[in-house]
Amino acid sequence: MVEHDFRYSLMNPQHTLTECRALVPGRYQVTGNGGSIRNNDVLIVTLKGAKDLSMRLSVETVRHLINPPGQWVAVASGPVFGELAIHTWQVNCDNCAKELSFEFAVDAKLGNKAEKPAATARIAELGWTTVGEKHLCPTCQESA
Repeated sequence: MVEHDFRYSLMNPQHTLTECRALVPGRYQVTGNGGSIRNNDVLIVTLKGAKDLSMRLSVETVRHLINPPGQWVAVASGPVFGELAIHTWQVNCDNCAKELSFEFAVDAKLGNKAEKPAATARIAELGWTTVGEKHLCPTCQESA
């Protein structure tokens, strides 16, 4: 198993995704160029509409195309979203007032009640701690 990073970048245009679409929730069809993709590999792809959010997809099957050279089509499994919604929120460290602006993804069909748990999970991924309504940045956590 090899990880392939296909997050959006203008630095490596010959190693890119052409399309990533959901077949059904949790199964995706991915078309790309480069990377020597094989079964059981992991693709890291940017979420549509997000600046820095990505998801990991596990390749189930891959078909390498003859024309154009280097292009492939894969079926992969990944996160199950009924309808993906990207939100941008901001929090401040309650100790030093440092600001964190972050994006997080949530299944829009779950409604507003799913936003806070998803935001809390994303804050934790970024190294911040949430206790009740208070937030601490990584620097203030070290000094505590």
